[in-house]
Amino acid sequence: MNGSLDTSSKVETVRLKRGPAGLGFNIVGGVDQQYVYNDSGIYVSKIKEDGAAGQDGRLQEGDKILSINGAVLEGRTHKAVVDLFRTAGEEVELLIQKKESHHMNGSTGSESEHQSPASILGLLAVLTGAAAILFYIYRRRA
Repeated sequence: MNGSLDTSSKVETVRLKRGPAGLGFNIVGGVDQQYVYNDSGIYVSKIKEDGAAGQDGRLQEGDKILSINGAVLEGRTHKAVVDLFRTAGEEVELLIQKKESHHMNGSTGSESEHQSPASILGLLAVLTGAAAILFYIYRRRA
C-alpha cells in the first residue's frame, strides 16, 4: 500500500465546520508513526460524538485522510499533519478513503488485524528465550 490509493475502497469528500471543540476527531499515522502495516498514511483514530465530525456522521474511525483543503498528506510526519489541521481554517475539506476491514495495526474494531513487526519480534524473542531455558533444563537432567 505505502500511501497509495486502493481503488477498491470508496473515496469521498467531507466538509466540516470547526466547532467549539475543534473538528472533533483524533488522528494517528504519518511517516514517523506508521499506524497501518506498510502504509504511512494518516488515519482517524477517534471520533468525539459531540464534535463536528461526530455530528456530521460521515467520518468514521479507521478512515484514511488523503488530503486537507487540497494539501496531500502522503509522505508527511504526524506533527506536520497536526500543524496543517491547526492552520486549516474554520471550514475544512477532507478527502478520505473509507476504512478497509484489514491491515490495521492499531485497534479500530476491525475483525482481521495484523500485528506490527515490533510485536512479532518481541514474541519471537520470548519464544527463543523459553526454548533456551527448556534446552538448558533438558541438558542438566541428561
